[in-house]
Amino acid sequence: MIGAIAGDMIGSVYEFDNLPSKDFPLFRGDSFFTDDSILTLAVAKAILEGGDYGEEIWAFGNAYPDASYGSRFSEWLGTSNPGPYESWGNGAAMRVSPVGFAFDTVADVLIEAEKTAEVSHDHPEGVKGAQATALAVFLARTGSGKANICEEITRRFRYDLDRTVDEIRPNYHFDESCQGTVPEAVICFLESKSYEDAIRNAISLGGDSDTLACITGGIAEAYYGDVPAEISEEAKFRLTPDLLEIAEKFCSKYVRKK
Repeated sequence: MIGAIAGDMIGSVYEFDNLPSKDFPLFRGDSFFTDDSILTLAVAKAILEGGDYGEEIWAFGNAYPDASYGSRFSEWLGTSNPGPYESWGNGAAMRVSPVGFAFDTVADVLIEAEKTAEVSHDHPEGVKGAQATALAVFLARTGSGKANICEEITRRFRYDLDRTVDEIRPNYHFDESCQGTVPEAVICFLESKSYEDAIRNAISLGGDSDTLACITGGIAEAYYGDVPAEISEEAKFRLTPDLLEIAEKFCSKYVRKK
């Protein structure tokens, strides 16, 4: 899961300053965690403590109110009894990686991923994006090869994964939808040679860089094993103490080293 958080931080400074290149510093002085990391850790806490996904997501969002949430999600945070609003946004996918690490059957992963999404993002595309991301993490951490991951995600979710990063990059643009983010993130992983290479693929596409790299980073961590120490430690250093505590507890319990 720290792979998703690191991806978010690395992408944070490129979201509105896209860089169509794989040659860039992974961390800058102004790299920071965004709503992607905050809500990922909300899901992680709910899993750790057997809590309610919606309650934790709402609580974490309100504890960190200045994290540049989307307008409709901000409205959701501002209500005392929030309900789903048919969103197909990529927020459903950016926060779901803990599910792929914590649950041990395909059925459970798909059920729990849907639960994390539907508290706000209950549009079929929002649920689909969360399930596809969580399943990719699960398959990656349980020994599936890239060909099998590609086949399963394509078969179940009908995403077009028969493209390359170089083919996508020239015409890719800022897209906050699950359907315009999750397939591209999976492709960035499938085409990679390492965790770092996967993140560089994601940033090089442009678009919603922090979310692309967050989704890609969770899958890549599950597949390649530990995030390189220099990346992991830098990401942990930039978290607040309360968020770091949750990240370390979750990783200690669920993220198995290869």
